[in-house]
Amino acid sequence: MKRPDGGRPPAPGRSVPTGSGEPDPDTEPIRIVSAIRVQPEPAERTPSRAGALRRTLSGLRLPGAENRAVSRAARERRRYERGEVRRFTKRARRRRLIALVVAGSLVALALLVGVAAFSPLMAVRTIEISGTQRVDAAALQSELDDQLGVPLTLVDRDEVGRVLGGSPLIQSYSVQTRPPSTLVVSIVERTPLGVISTGGRFELVDAAGVVIETADSAQPGYPVLTTASGDASGAGFRATARVLRSLPASLAPQVTAATATTGDDVSLTLQNGTTVVWGGSDESALKAVVLEKLMAATDPAVVGTYDVSSPQAAVVAPRP
Repeated sequence: MKRPDGGRPPAPGRSVPTGSGEPDPDTEPIRIVSAIRVQPEPAERTPSRAGALRRTLSGLRLPGAENRAVSRAARERRRYERGEVRRFTKRARRRRLIALVVAGSLVALALLVGVAAFSPLMAVRTIEISGTQRVDAAALQSELDDQLGVPLTLVDRDEVGRVLGGSPLIQSYSVQTRPPSTLVVSIVERTPLGVISTGGRFELVDAAGVVIETADSAQPGYPVLTTASGDASGAGFRATARVLRSLPASLAPQVTAATATTGDDVSLTLQNGTTVVWGGSDESALKAVVLEKLMAATDPAVVGTYDVSSPQAAVVAPRP
């Protein structure tokens, strides 16, 4: 079937040629440009040259790299082991440190004390003597003068003892040093007990029978002692000494004489002439209490004898 005008209509987008060969603007198709901007797909990221070089080098085994790794591992191992050793030995190291500090302190203290002890600053410059009544303190100081200038730690105590022991009046003594420069001598004198008449002279003796002093007449204030032996010895003297030492302060000054031939027949004479039959030295404390009560309950002027040899059955006899 034939189309009108004897031909096929022109295809869309195509121009119908004319006889002159120039396109006809009226018949040229119009191009439509899309306004939508198409985002191009991102291209695959190509690795940078530096990163590729690092990966390449890391995969390579350069000369000596293996040795360096081994050395590094060994160093780390040694560091770890040292840390473990320090951790496990921390307490022992602390104890050693404390011991060293203490030892050093003791050594320093010993040196300091040694230097101070032997220094002239610690030498004896003063001698103090105390506790003397009968003993001549000035004479003792004169005999101890050779200790002046001697360091306190080097005082010759044997020599001091020889000087003090030579005095019969000294019963005991003690020697002390008082820094920085004082030597202190404390003396305990013998306590006189009574007087014993021997060969026309009178000896003042203590409870041990040591002669304290000798005089031509009886020393006042002390009882005259009479014993079977005639001196400060024997059972009679020892019993008399125990009795006199047990008397209270209210009775002792009233006793003017004491006599004993044995250890069981001690008798005392009071200032008013009254006789006290004491007996042995046993139960002396009880006998003293009984005697005080008897003297308080009776008139001493009419009493001739107090017999307390048996304190539970004491007897009072009048004067003849």
